[in-house]
Amino acid sequence: MLTDASSARNKPAVSGNVKERYAALLDVRKGELKNEKLYKFIDEWMGVPYRDGGMTKDGVDCSGFTTLLEKEIFDSSLPLTARQMAENVKRKYEEDLKEGDLVFFDLSGQKFSHVGIYLHNNKFVHASTSKGVIISDLKDPWYYKYFSRC
Repeated sequence: MLTDASSARNKPAVSGNVKERYAALLDVRKGELKNEKLYKFIDEWMGVPYRDGGMTKDGVDCSGFTTLLEKEIFDSSLPLTARQMAENVKRKYEEDLKEGDLVFFDLSGQKFSHVGIYLHNNKFVHASTSKGVIISDLKDPWYYKYFSRC
């Protein structure tokens, strides 16, 4: 499964059933993936490189990716920065996270400077500055160190 932009860039979407592939990647039963449209969207964006301020498949940043996903999948409009998003969404406890919830990180000493979308089993999708659009593990020590809130 492609989770790293360096191996995904300029490759067609992986063939096969999207729900089956993401269920395997997230280590859940296929029936637990409630929103197939969400995973198709992620599949189309997987590997797109990071570009500060970007909102296209030529390059996208974390808040741009989140804004586009929320609009396309949930018909929801969000502010354009991670900080503004954090100020406008209802806070949740980590154990209450559900597919599609936003997760925020404090990077470089800046509060709410990074955002991603929670999937399942502590996995979230986001636009990484070094790897582009990828799926990462919230419990990875590096991400968890900077995890701010959900």
